[in-house]
Amino acid sequence: MAPPWVPAVGFTLAPSLGGFLGSHFVRGEGLRWYAGLQKPSWHPPRWALSPIWGTLYSAMGYGSYMVWKELGGFSEEAVVPLGLYAGQLALNWSWPPIFFGARQMGWWAAGLR
Repeated sequence: MAPPWVPAVGFTLAPSLGGFLGSHFVRGEGLRWYAGLQKPSWHPPRWALSPIWGTLYSAMGYGSYMVWKELGGFSEEAVVPLGLYAGQLALNWSWPPIFFGARQMGWWAAGLR
């Protein structure tokens, strides 16, 4: 049996894996394209984005671990909250390929209407 800290570490680090893979799209031409966009004055500096997203992903992952632990693992009671979490995480992971890969600002603007 694994030590009790293993699930906590696994749940905490798992979201960062998708974030790390998505960062592939935030390089090269995608990054040059992004640098040329007009951004608001309150936009954080580029160097701050990785630590911010790393912290957010870790917090989300640890939160999912707490739900998993409190509800007895992957139990019937945990299906809805962990399923909703997995869904939002998948949408979150899909954002860099869509935004930086496809560079379709019209999709984003259409969602705001």
